[in-house]
Amino acid sequence: MQVRALRGAILCRENTKEEITEKAAELLREMIKRNDIRPEDIMDIIFTATEDLTAEFPAAAARHIGLTHVPLLCARELSIEDSPGMCLRVLMHFYTRKHPHELRHPYLEGARQLRTDLPE
Repeated sequence: MQVRALRGAILCRENTKEEITEKAAELLREMIKRNDIRPEDIMDIIFTATEDLTAEFPAAAARHIGLTHVPLLCARELSIEDSPGMCLRVLMHFYTRKHPHELRHPYLEGARQLRTDLPE
């Protein structure tokens, strides 16, 4: 088994606890589903949020979906001119037998514009 890193992003519609938790959970579930990841194989998850998302820690979604023993970290995304707002990003490190080219990095909804080079 190798350690691999998986990226993903999703846009929120509003700055509420419910929306941030719902969207972060949706993104995590999709990352896990697309890549056949078992919770016990996840090393850690790093979340970033743009400065306009302040109502909740995105990491709360991981606890909400049962990832209770995974180390989590939240950070502020850089504020870059013309970058999308209301954006949650995730970097997950996990153990897998998959090769890097086999990983499926989900960029959901409006976040797709961030990585149009990746297959859906």
